[in-house]
Amino acid sequence: MFIKGNFLFTPSRHELTIRENQYAHIENGVVTGFMTDLPETTGPETVVDYNQDIIIPAFVDLHIHAPQYINRGLGFDEELLPWLEHYTFPAEGKFAAPVFARRVYTAFLKRLQAEGTLCFSAFATIHKESTWQLMELAETMGFKAYIGKVNMDRNAPDYLLEDTDRSLADTEELAVRCREALHKVRFIATPRFVPSTTEKLMTGLGRLCETYDLPVQSHLSENRNEVAWVKELHPDLPSYTAVYDTFGLLRPEKTIMAHAIYLSDEEKRLLRDKGVYLAHCAQSNANLTSGIMPLRRNLENGLTCTIASDVAAGHTPAMNKQIALTIEISKLYSLKHDREKALTIGEGLYLATKGPGRFYGQTGSFEKGYAFDALVIHMDDIEGLERTPFEKLQQFIYDGDDRNIIARYVDGVSR
Repeated sequence: MFIKGNFLFTPSRHELTIRENQYAHIENGVVTGFMTDLPETTGPETVVDYNQDIIIPAFVDLHIHAPQYINRGLGFDEELLPWLEHYTFPAEGKFAAPVFARRVYTAFLKRLQAEGTLCFSAFATIHKESTWQLMELAETMGFKAYIGKVNMDRNAPDYLLEDTDRSLADTEELAVRCREALHKVRFIATPRFVPSTTEKLMTGLGRLCETYDLPVQSHLSENRNEVAWVKELHPDLPSYTAVYDTFGLLRPEKTIMAHAIYLSDEEKRLLRDKGVYLAHCAQSNANLTSGIMPLRRNLENGLTCTIASDVAAGHTPAMNKQIALTIEISKLYSLKHDREKALTIGEGLYLATKGPGRFYGQTGSFEKGYAFDALVIHMDDIEGLERTPFEKLQQFIYDGDDRNIIARYVDGVSR
């Protein structure tokens, strides 16, 4: 199959590649190369021509809470810990009912598909059957995803408080069931955060991760009060990051930690050495008055950072809007930190496509050998005011929405 259009992608954080009016050759769902002219033997049935539209890699969101989709935009007069208590936990309690969960998760996935997020890593809830509903739905709808059952056995309301052994057993059952029954959806261990998981639970999760080679996702140093709470809970350990490491939950190249705002130099060294993915959630951090990650400094110091939505603390799953907001916050941050340049459009695209896509595999780019996971975007040209592909990309990032996405591909298949 050949697809023609204006392709924009980022082989590295420092490189934005633009291939105007070219054909991408897709074989078995994978990009094999680009060409300016078709082979003479090419039949018209194997060519899809998108004319002057732009084609970018589909978005990858490494930190999103699927059940919180129903709460987006709510409660931003609160900071993190009271927000969880007053808004998030009551909403997540409703997912004890699988029928309700299926309705919400169907709407959630349809919204992600519309917005062009075709690969993601999501928190579900503590509920085994509802989590399985999300996993099956995502597989059926063609997503690439990591999905985890949340683990919580302390500091939670009664209706979300798990028995430790039951939590571990349900986690293991889902990990095995996923491996046996699903293909594009994978299981990820999901301790909510240190305050909600006992040492026994974290130890057990670490053992399961080792046994089944599971990746891990959680939260790290999002809020000053949260960081202080962790210190009270684990006074003998040097840092929040060290708690995860002590219990085997900083798995090299297999761990996503969201937020990571308040980190010491030693924590950053550990996270860098372990190859942990730090999901930077600029919109969420602003909404809950959590703080600002020093994104440029972290990137320059070799930390692996990505852009993520963190719905529902982030109020929209639209990753183009998350890119725009991340750039805007970085500009404001740079005004008081002269050595930290603001993020560029190209860097923003990388941090929402290839950067996080590496966690799943060869996705998020159009380089040879990468899966053709793509969005075709039509930005209206006013006669006499035609835009370049790069200008169209900029306008989509700042002012586009799902109506501008006219086609979506996963592994070369239209979705």
